[in-house]
Order: sequence, then C-alpha cells, then structure tokens
Amino acid sequence: MNNISRWAINNPIPTAVLFIVLTLAGIYGYGQLRINSNPDIDIPTVTVTVSEVGAAPSELETQVAQVIENAVAGLDNVDTVSSSLSEGSSVTSIAFVLGTEINRATSDVQNAVNGIAGNLPAGAATPVVKRVENTGNAILTYVVDAPSMSPDGLSWYIDNDLAKSLLSVSGVGSVTRSGGATGSSRSNWIPTGFRR
Repeated sequence: MNNISRWAINNPIPTAVLFIVLTLAGIYGYGQLRINSNPDIDIPTVTVTVSEVGAAPSELETQVAQVIENAVAGLDNVDTVSSSLSEGSSVTSIAFVLGTEINRATSDVQNAVNGIAGNLPAGAATPVVKRVENTGNAILTYVVDAPSMSPDGLSWYIDNDLAKSLLSVSGVGSVTRSGGATGSSRSNWIPTGFRR
C-alpha cells in the first residue's frame, strides 16, 4: 500500500489522468442509466382462473378456490396464496419467494391444478394457469361513469379529450381505455388506466 501511495505522489500526472478518466466514465455511465416506470423486479406470481357460469361467489369459494388453494399450498417456495371471487369467476394468485424461476413455478402450478381438475364442479371451465407479467401494467386505473352519455359518445370523449389531457401531464407515458364502444362490452362505465 505504501508503494502505491509513494508512486502516486512521485507521478502526479498519471494519477490525475486516471481520476479524470474515471470521473468522465462515471458521468457517461450515469447518463446511460434507464428510467423505468417500475423497478426491474420480476415478482414470481402465477394465477389460476376458473369460470363457472351462474355460480355464486360462496359456491366458488368452497368448490373451487379452496380446492385450488389446498393443491398449490404445498409447492416449493410458495410465499402467499389468495383468491378473488366474483359471480361466475374465481382467480387464485400464488406468489412465490423472490428468486424462484417463474417458468418452473408455472409448470408446478399447472401440474398441481391438473391433479385436482377432477375435483372441480362439472360445470366449471378448464382452469387457466398463467404467469403474471408485471412490466407495462397501468399504475393508476380510473372508472369513468357518465349515465347521460351513450357508450359511443363516452368512448369518443375519453379517446379524444380525456386521454389528450392526461398525456399532457408531465410523467405520463401512455393512456389506454378498456371497454366502451370498441371493447368487449358496451357499457357506460369505462376503466381507464395510465402509466408513466
């Protein structure tokens, strides 16, 4: 260590040049850093969706959600298991410990669900197992309700006026509309999300 210090004192020009180069490299590297909407963290989460037309949430809880939860609870590296129920639909989310390989986790969930498919109600559709993609999701979602407007008029208003106003706000990267006149369902309430 003393030899390095002695050499740096006796040769100030190479030492100064080295520090200048390192400083310039640091400034250049800082300028190349990406700015993301969300951190680069791939949270390993898999969802299992089961649909059954006309089934009440209470029925789905006992006949579908609990069966699936019990099947996946014993898998390796499972952190949390939760279910969201609505009329005719059950969505079970399985969150794995950070660092778990998502493709293997998805395969494990698929195998577990296949093993209990015969225990689900006869009227239930085939369970859909899907990994959750976190990149590019909306960071805010709003529901626009205008009973006095037609679906066409409300859709046009959101696309032509509201979206343009939101995009003019600093930091807003995109605005998307789900539903409405051109969506899968024609209604007078339209979820609208935007992300930075």
